[in-house]
Amino acid sequence: MESYDLVILGAGGSGLAGAMYAARLGLSTLVLGASSGTELSVGGAITTTNIVENYPGFIKISGHELAKKIEEHAKSYKNVMIKKEKVISINKIGGGFSVKTDKTIYKSKTILFATGTRWKKLEIPGSKEFENKGVSYCALCDALLYKNKIVAVVGGSNSAAKNALLLAEYAKKVYIIYKGERIHPESVYMGRIKLNKKIEVVNNTNIIRINGDKTVKSVTFDKPHKNKKELNLDGVFVDIGHVINSELAEKLGVKVSEKKEIIINHKTSETNIPGIFAAGDVTDKQFKQLITGVADACAAAYSAYEYITKEKVEKY
Repeated sequence: MESYDLVILGAGGSGLAGAMYAARLGLSTLVLGASSGTELSVGGAITTTNIVENYPGFIKISGHELAKKIEEHAKSYKNVMIKKEKVISINKIGGGFSVKTDKTIYKSKTILFATGTRWKKLEIPGSKEFENKGVSYCALCDALLYKNKIVAVVGGSNSAAKNALLLAEYAKKVYIIYKGERIHPESVYMGRIKLNKKIEVVNNTNIIRINGDKTVKSVTFDKPHKNKKELNLDGVFVDIGHVINSELAEKLGVKVSEKKEIIINHKTSETNIPGIFAAGDVTDKQFKQLITGVADACAAAYSAYEYITKEKVEKY
């Protein structure tokens, strides 16, 4: 049975940064990432961002390229192992923890949850039926498929605005459908939305049904838009928030907030359970960006190092 100083759950930017920092501190580190088909899904949410303009050291870089650079940095250390395995459960054993995956069981002195989030889905008729047939959660992945077509982005956040701007580079028309009074992206993106003639914002409106045959053909609103409740569309991009991936932590006894975010000490990234740390979008951090997740993961790695070197962990 393989043993490590630190096992990191999640191969996104935060998890990989934590691995890099842990390796520099001499900790044997295993990163367990989710799978996408037959490939290891590395990089996390940032890979679905077209252009990143707020990460220090890069004036402008694609999310995929930035994730790749962090991955390569982590892999440059010999004491970092990255594996494509699904974690089934985590249990306390002796002075450490056992991590059961779909392939084997590992032992670790410490654990870092960097499990992030998953897309929140529209709970309306047609949403599930037309997934990958016109309903998408990744504009960066699918924008090219909608060249000269009509699409809608559901949501009013910064992310939704950026996705609409990306889609406008390909589609002939982009609607932003939002349930509230007005969308609320950062001012720079709001300004770009207003200047883009391809983009139309539809506020105070909900989609109540997605219609089609083999693919999406239209959506039905809860109130008329330009005297019609139905809008012809070729694609619907859903960006209404995320679900926190904290189920495994909660089962272990880690305290979570009402939103199911892992509660951490914001200085050390410690949880209520000694030896368990968390970083990134899975935590109760108010401001969630890649840069803040990376910072918290590095703090977690250092806290794990201190936890181990202060001989708080019994040999097993």
